[in-house]
Amino acid sequence: MKPDKPDHAVPADATARKAVAPVICYPVEGLPAPDLAAYRAARDGWSLVSEVLVPARDGRCFNVPAGHFFRIISVEGPQVGDLNLFAANNLGERFFSGKTRALHGTHLSTGDRMWSCLPYLRPMATVTDDTLDWYGFDTFGGSVHDVIGTRCDPYTHALLSGGDQYHHCCHSNLTRAVAAQTGLPLHAAELHVHDVLNVFMCTGFTRDTGQYFMKASPVRPGDYLEFMAEIDLLGVLSACPGGDCSAEHSSDVAACHPLLVQVFRPKAPPVGWHPSGPNAYDRSHGQE
Repeated sequence: MKPDKPDHAVPADATARKAVAPVICYPVEGLPAPDLAAYRAARDGWSLVSEVLVPARDGRCFNVPAGHFFRIISVEGPQVGDLNLFAANNLGERFFSGKTRALHGTHLSTGDRMWSCLPYLRPMATVTDDTLDWYGFDTFGGSVHDVIGTRCDPYTHALLSGGDQYHHCCHSNLTRAVAAQTGLPLHAAELHVHDVLNVFMCTGFTRDTGQYFMKASPVRPGDYLEFMAEIDLLGVLSACPGGDCSAEHSSDVAACHPLLVQVFRPKAPPVGWHPSGPNAYDRSHGQE
């Protein structure tokens, strides 16, 4: 946190320094945009091929073949979910929230993509529909579906609570789900759990201290966030123990609800679509 009173004197040119205009770090004008019209047209006549109900305060895995769609759906009450994505056959390729944030901003919605980690850096999934797109940014600077938070975890919980042990943080739920899916022991599965897309969570940064905040999610039963898989995916979703995250996010007291994941197979892939290929950078030259 910034000190209330600086330790150092304000320089004479402080106003000029602060007035320098910002520059976008990663201009995305050259980034190929998804053909949303083709993606949406591919939904006509699709068929439901699987669904997974993620219990409250727990996590589950699901598989999505490339070119299939999946929805994360609120089914009983306001509920936030923490989403990890992996390449289906390679746990080493996983969602890169930091680069996704740098490319698309702090919160995702329709047309944005979830990118994989280095050295892969390719689209894993594209957001094709978002029933909360109406929310935008509120007067506090809050919005939904963030890539700025990490995930609630038992280590931070113990740090801030003075050692209290809590075993249903999203990090723990994701770890158990990955272990159950892969057969890895918990300590090995935990190393694959990574920063998340906070589905339905309403968050932002305070304007005075720059602290990460959360507030009651606007999600209601029937709302969903929909994606198309750009590669074969293993998804892992935790139904956060904070429920709608209106008060706390590591709690056995908060009202919590399950989340439903549905996977759909289109009759045909979107016109002109093909699975996401490897990144264009040839790293062999940088290693010579």
